[in-house]
Amino acid sequence: MRLKITRIFAIVIACAIISGCHRPHDSYNLDGLRSAIDSIAAASPGTVGVAIITPDGDTLTVNNDVKFPLMSVFKLHEAIAAAHVTDRHNQSLDSLLTIRRDEVSPDTWSPMLQDYPRGDFDISIGDLIRYMLLVSDNNASTLIFDRVVSVAHADSIIRTLDVPSSFQLRFTEREMQADHPKSYENWSSPLSCAALIKAVIADSLVSPVKQDSIRSWLSQCSSANGRMASAVAQVPDAKLYHRTGSGYVNDRGQILAVNDIGLIELPDGRQLAVAILIKDYAGTQPQADAEIATLTKIIIEHITYSSS
Repeated sequence: MRLKITRIFAIVIACAIISGCHRPHDSYNLDGLRSAIDSIAAASPGTVGVAIITPDGDTLTVNNDVKFPLMSVFKLHEAIAAAHVTDRHNQSLDSLLTIRRDEVSPDTWSPMLQDYPRGDFDISIGDLIRYMLLVSDNNASTLIFDRVVSVAHADSIIRTLDVPSSFQLRFTEREMQADHPKSYENWSSPLSCAALIKAVIADSLVSPVKQDSIRSWLSQCSSANGRMASAVAQVPDAKLYHRTGSGYVNDRGQILAVNDIGLIELPDGRQLAVAILIKDYAGTQPQADAEIATLTKIIIEHITYSSS
């Protein structure tokens, strides 16, 4: 009960810090925003990492030196790498792969298998990426790593982009499911994640058709709607491109990671990149989702209304 009261108190303080700033923005008072975020992070039963890239290109980070497990956030890295490789091979996303039944697991999160319930099947590379980004399908992710781009190659491709290289990709969903501690070996700083999703929306990383497809699928992501999506939904005409990740309980009974990274397009067209990563969370999944939603709401309100 004490923890719950402390967390609520922190949120009240955070909102108080933000309130009163209801003027059209000239620039962004990031010190005030940092204080609000720090209040919530200090009361959290997990380690909270935040990175923000403002519409002006300024950055704010909290716990950016911590290695946060990516979980399914790495499916964004994977999608970009797969698009890059198919560009180099002059392959379309419509290129078909024949999938043997023994290549997929019935014991993992895989909405794709509801559409392909029996036997071997043919599926396009684009559809595999779509299943990854829309519904975070684990089999689709493992198949892309097995058949299109290896984990090591994906890691090296993302390192060529103009984003901080404070990340690491080492294992597939299949390998993490078999040995949960391996999930800690796929990690990132918050700023690397925020910079990556900003680049996907704002820069030219792969061929236009493929990048447009990735952007579209990020805008339709339907996983973990209680996190960033619930906060953005409260802002009329705002749009969210995002990728979530969470899962597994460590040997201390903590949720290994609860994450959301997004590019928020505000109603006036300004773009705000946000990464919120939570590590080793001792509360429940809905509580962690609510923390991400609260942080997102505070960030949006601050950027929308603050001025120096």
